[in-house]
Amino acid sequence: MSKQGLVVLGQEQGDGCCPTLATAPLDEERAADLAKVFKALGDPVRLRLLSMIASRDGGEVCVCDLTPAFELSQPTISHHLKLLRQAGLIDCERRGTWVYYWLLPGMLERLGDVLRVPQPTGDRT
Repeated sequence: MSKQGLVVLGQEQGDGCCPTLATAPLDEERAADLAKVFKALGDPVRLRLLSMIASRDGGEVCVCDLTPAFELSQPTISHHLKLLRQAGLIDCERRGTWVYYWLLPGMLERLGDVLRVPQPTGDRT
């Protein structure tokens, strides 16, 4: 499968540490990359799909198990899954007739890190 459009968060700095929204202003490129990810998550169907994939025992789920949970056609579900893949949140593999999806390692943690507000150090008296 093509990896075009894949956005990997947290890889732009060598030490693996990224500023959060609360610690430093985003540069234009990082803001554009994050906007793609949050745009993908801004749809209720895609958010539910991501949750279903992320919470699945074994770490992966067949599209045949995702489709019945929605009152949408299979091509529409596939389109939503494609957008999640293009945002760099999930990946997939075709096995015979079916396609299996899984959450890319560390993606939820990276998103959480971007939004995390650092805890103040020291006493506030």
